[in-house]
Amino acid sequence: MVIDYLDVLRRETERFGACIRRGAFSSLVPTCPGWTLSDLAWHLIEVEHTWGSIAGDLLEDRSAVDELERPGDGGLLELFGDRSRHLRDALGRHPVDARCWSWHDDGWTIGWVRRRQAHEALIHRVDAEITVGDRSTVDETVAADGVDEVLTVFVGDTVPTWATFTPDGTGATVVVDGGSRYGLHFGRFTGTGPDSGTDHDFETMTLGSPIGAEIRGSASALDLWLWGRGRDGVQTADPAVLARVRAVMADATE
Repeated sequence: MVIDYLDVLRRETERFGACIRRGAFSSLVPTCPGWTLSDLAWHLIEVEHTWGSIAGDLLEDRSAVDELERPGDGGLLELFGDRSRHLRDALGRHPVDARCWSWHDDGWTIGWVRRRQAHEALIHRVDAEITVGDRSTVDETVAADGVDEVLTVFVGDTVPTWATFTPDGTGATVVVDGGSRYGLHFGRFTGTGPDSGTDHDFETMTLGSPIGAEIRGSASALDLWLWGRGRDGVQTADPAVLARVRAVMADATE
């Protein structure tokens, strides 16, 4: 099934907007420690402004995006609606293969941004609904794509040419009910960033063949769990590997 990412983006931002209309901006967001609903709204506004600017003008330099000034809480709802509409218009204006800036080596197209922003909006809609106490469902087809997106984009099967990944022989296999399987291989990432000069040495994982204990669940349960939005419906025979995967995902997606 082909997913209409613009329609997903529209639906999820509308749900997010409904939450911030009826919620208290001072409410704490349980899934984003230290953030209020005001902070969550501002975060999504900034994200949608940034990518709307990049996509709208097909920018190839992130520094060309004009920075927004954060308004008071009374101005957040209007600004959110404006930036969301701008993003959808910008993404719909160009073909999927049109080139624009991305932080990901494989992400320099409008199609990549459409997908990334649809899932960004979905996860933060869930954050907002948890905050205001009014949960709605996550579409299973979209969630299955979300599992694939977070694992292939934020984990992937390659490392930069300046770095080394040393597998330790352990791992886990994420199994979507009735769908795909993803092998996650644990190991250490080491190297010195050529631009920053920063030395790196930390545990991470890469995609590979099935390995280790299985982590199973519906697409929606796994998508939300991988993003740190609860583990309801996620099952495994090895709780330790569950915690290990989540620790790596927390670092990869922060």
